[in-house]
Amino acid sequence: MKNFFNVFKFELSNFIESKSYIISTAIITLLIVVVMFLPNFADLGLGDSSDTTSKTESGSENDVEDNNEEESGNTYIFYDKTSMFPTEEELNSQFKEADIKWKEAKSEDEVKKTVEKDEYKAGYVITSLTDYDYYVYNKPMFDSDTPIIEEIMKNIYRQNYCDNNNIDYELVQPLINIEILHNDNILGKDAAESYWYCYALVIIVFMLIILYGVLIATAVTNEKSNRSIEVLVTSTNTNSLLFGKVFAGTVASFLQIGIIMFAALGSYKINENAWGHALDMLLKIDAKVLFVFAIFGITGFIFYAFLYGAMGALVSKTEDINKSAGSLQMVIMIVYFLVLFQMSNIDGIAMKVASFLPVSSYSAMYIRVAMGEVALWEIIVSFIILVISTVLVGILGAKIYRMGTLRYGNPIKISTAIKAIRNKEHE
Repeated sequence: MKNFFNVFKFELSNFIESKSYIISTAIITLLIVVVMFLPNFADLGLGDSSDTTSKTESGSENDVEDNNEEESGNTYIFYDKTSMFPTEEELNSQFKEADIKWKEAKSEDEVKKTVEKDEYKAGYVITSLTDYDYYVYNKPMFDSDTPIIEEIMKNIYRQNYCDNNNIDYELVQPLINIEILHNDNILGKDAAESYWYCYALVIIVFMLIILYGVLIATAVTNEKSNRSIEVLVTSTNTNSLLFGKVFAGTVASFLQIGIIMFAALGSYKINENAWGHALDMLLKIDAKVLFVFAIFGITGFIFYAFLYGAMGALVSKTEDINKSAGSLQMVIMIVYFLVLFQMSNIDGIAMKVASFLPVSSYSAMYIRVAMGEVALWEIIVSFIILVISTVLVGILGAKIYRMGTLRYGNPIKISTAIKAIRNKEHE
């Protein structure tokens, strides 16, 4: 046990005293705190400002230019080939409350050229009552411009149809445009509220496992490549060496992410009103979810850290680590994408199975806790399976580590290592 603590303290100091660890933690934490306090010093357009701006009677040319820029940002240009589309004046009157302005062009070429110069938000050329050409300079991922013109065209088409068939459109319109109202009464959990912070936590654990797992494997391989392992094994038990590295990496990784998360959640809590609660979906995490995330995330990290340590013992050169750990990284990637893709189907069989498998429960279970309904016995059983699996993987990893530390040359296959361990146990 004494040897374990000596290795643990030595490896932990290597992690947390390194310049990269200190600088990256400090910079990320500082940036997050600055961003969280930013709405107190700058208007980010998160809501209605309580401050009122006084205006002079004379005004300035810059103010006029700013107003023109705002107008062009909400102005659409159109050209009507059908002669049945509303006029510019009619559209401006209709969309006055929505702060949307319309400009009628004299030709299709004018629409194209003005949009290309970024003078208007978008342009439309109406070719028939059910067809139009859409012009936009840079199309955003979520385009809200096409529904506007389509709703106008639908109303024109309906009115034209009613006129041609002697139907009173004023009588039919309330049936077509009926508004359905509803009140949400959520008795359990709203998955939409938890989606984004669960998404972020999945990425965080994935990055920790990949980053620190490789660091642990590299530390083991470095000791083999410079042959310092030959001295260490004569004075320290190989179990202590592997367990010390794994637990040191665990403490270092979760200490770093703990500092960053504490800074993010704490500074946002102070400034949530200034943010207008805009980041609640990302930074307002339920305490129960954080607890489940911590126990499953830490145990899952240790599970993979033991495997990474064992993979590092199977090679003699650091450049061979990716070859040795390739299959392990593939498993991690598959689990990562599986969990992310199944977040929209939280009660599906795939997510339920993943929440009990030790290779995936470290992320799947706390997502189910955050977004769905999970019985307490499920959480306990899943955690027991994960702990038992971690212990077994630790024992196997220690045996592989012991067997591989003094073997040099070409990388050892994991199947070969397991066969060698079995043969030794049967001797």
